[in-house]
Amino acid sequence: MPGPPTYEVLKKWEDDLPQQDFDLPFPEGRTGRYVKFSNEFKDVEWNNCLNERLMNVHLAYMSKRAYVFSDYVWAREHYQWPPVQQPESNPRTPLTAIVSGPMAGGLWDAGDDAPRSISDRWFDVVCPVSERHLIYTPDVKPIVANLSGDALFAHWQKILLESTERCIEIIPPTPDIDHLPQVFDLWLWGSARVLSLWDSFSISPISRLLAPSPIAEAAIARNEYLFLPRGPRPPHPAPRDVFARMLAIHIRRGDYLVHCPNLAKWNSTYYGWAQLPSLPDSFSPLPDDIVRKIHDARDDYVNAGPGRLLDVLYLLTNEQGVWLDELRVELKAAGWHSIVTTRDLQLDAEQTDVSMAIDMQLARKAAVFIGNGWSSFTSNIIHQRLVDGREPISIRLT
Repeated sequence: MPGPPTYEVLKKWEDDLPQQDFDLPFPEGRTGRYVKFSNEFKDVEWNNCLNERLMNVHLAYMSKRAYVFSDYVWAREHYQWPPVQQPESNPRTPLTAIVSGPMAGGLWDAGDDAPRSISDRWFDVVCPVSERHLIYTPDVKPIVANLSGDALFAHWQKILLESTERCIEIIPPTPDIDHLPQVFDLWLWGSARVLSLWDSFSISPISRLLAPSPIAEAAIARNEYLFLPRGPRPPHPAPRDVFARMLAIHIRRGDYLVHCPNLAKWNSTYYGWAQLPSLPDSFSPLPDDIVRKIHDARDDYVNAGPGRLLDVLYLLTNEQGVWLDELRVELKAAGWHSIVTTRDLQLDAEQTDVSMAIDMQLARKAAVFIGNGWSSFTSNIIHQRLVDGREPISIRLT
């Protein structure tokens, strides 16, 4: 297996972003206002990082400060390459390899004068340590610990707006003081308190302009042929767009075999945007049968409007082996002739490194998506599908 990608060209592109120039006028350049969240998640699964970072960018935007973006730092157990090929420190992937849009240094809407996001490498140049105002999360978080999401947001926004210092860095304490030091932490995402943020966040340019990276987009184009429908010709006109005929389902195994007993022990309900009351499925402690859920979701969607057809099935899964083989047999027996899994995708080294973003984009493009209500991955897909204007009936949960 070849080694992991080095991203030398992409890192050079990040270093040469046009907003990283001392001589630019306010609100950028040497007089610009910046905020770096050094308390962001690291060494955890990407989607826990993504939902938090998106909200941090939204907070920076609403506080009229440039967001400072940084690489995604992998938990070693989630990395795609074996330990012998990993560096001594935790592996890193440039943010611009995973997503594009304002959070990764991209452009705002025409006419929007908000400062563009900068890399953490440029922050070290434009905001030397001696010029930074440090905010320690233990000085703020206890005040907002039990507030609704919108009230928590407003408290931090006031701090960032009213601070006269150009450069702000938000600093976490040691883990023994707070092992979840994020502004928008798991206690918020795992509760209904987060829902009060939806109305403002869903219409923010952070949400509207979020897009996959060119690396992920290229992988979709490279593998689109896999999703061409097989089996009998449908009896009525069918969409030519294969994704308009596709149902995608998130079937997470692996580490969830450990997580599920913990979720039950904690009496956990759904996570993040899976809790939105507009969605047709709410939390139920009863287990779902996968084949039945797929059948019902297809029928509900097809019957909700004229000219609808679902005859391509995509399984987003980290599972392989006998369990997956047996599931495919059951699904074929249930009438699915076109079944593709994450394992079937042909990816180069860079695409393999960001395969989670590729799966996310496929789920975003599918006509129907069935997610895991406890998953941050599912929550982020729900966010993007609703921002895209998808019907709630096209978003289902197990």
